[in-house]
Amino acid sequence: VGEEEIAQVVAMWTGIPVTRIAQEESERLLKMEEALHGRVIGQEEAIGIVSKAVRRARAGLKDPKRPIGSFIFLGPTGVGKTELAKALAEFMFGSEDALIKIDMSEFMERHNVSRLVGAPPGYVGFDEGGQLTEAVRRKNYCVVLLDEVEKAHPEVFNILLQILEDGHLSDAKGRRVDFRNAIIIMTSNLGAKQLQTNSSLGFRAMGSTDANRAESSYELMKEKVAAELKQNFRPEFLNRIDATVVFRSLTIEEIAHIVDLMLARVRDQLRAQQMNLEVTDAAKEHIIKLGYDVAYGARPLRRVIQNMIEDVLAEHLLLGKYEPGSTIVVDKDPEAGLDIHLAEPRTPVEAR
Repeated sequence: VGEEEIAQVVAMWTGIPVTRIAQEESERLLKMEEALHGRVIGQEEAIGIVSKAVRRARAGLKDPKRPIGSFIFLGPTGVGKTELAKALAEFMFGSEDALIKIDMSEFMERHNVSRLVGAPPGYVGFDEGGQLTEAVRRKNYCVVLLDEVEKAHPEVFNILLQILEDGHLSDAKGRRVDFRNAIIIMTSNLGAKQLQTNSSLGFRAMGSTDANRAESSYELMKEKVAAELKQNFRPEFLNRIDATVVFRSLTIEEIAHIVDLMLARVRDQLRAQQMNLEVTDAAKEHIIKLGYDVAYGARPLRRVIQNMIEDVLAEHLLLGKYEPGSTIVVDKDPEAGLDIHLAEPRTPVEAR
């Protein structure tokens, strides 16, 4: 029995992730930005703000009664807000399973608010516990992602204020639920339309003059979004948030990097079956053209790769067209969009 086995057992008993027991946390926290950038492309400001806030908390420079960190994520759709929350859950607590996501648009009406902490005694659902409190009670080392928080009923913010200020919440059964080991992330679409108009083409320009213009435009957008936040949220709520993070629109280089990451996952899956995957630059450009949308960001890229590459590969694999050792090539086809075929076997002369 080694250290890892002991750490696994202790983690199972306590609910504390193995990485926090087995590794020197200070070393990991100092490399936090690097780890998060492995999953979230671009967004240096966002990753830097979150990492610094977490380090402050772990260094003991914050109120020990409050959650590890609390953030509002703002910005266009599909630029990495949810992905950063997932990456944070994996980095801090060892797994994406530590992410608790709640759609706040489900709590627009006053009578739905009680579902967060549980139905009162005598009402339907009393035995089930609260949607928020029960999830955190069972897994209090977690990242809580409250999506589209601006849509929630005003009474929801009284609950959030208690979490952010006191670090705990009582459910309908009177049980005290601890939020001190949680990271609270709220996403909002406030100002998203203004942020989308940051670039008329959807991509941020990368020339020196254009980059300076984009930077000043981004700073202006941050000011406008901050003003909109003050109009929609109470001051006492905003004052309890550790940081408001405005995400940028993505550059063409960042979109290409995201495509590479998505294709790498497909490549790894084929490699497990002893097959190789090669994707030409022309094919990648075609995927970007079809999959990037100003309104939805990089989100449609996943669907394009699934429909145009993974579905075809799945069909060919089931038909037995590929064998172990095969190299599969994805190229641009002038008529059909993408052409997926086996690489021609090289002759001995070509192989030299």
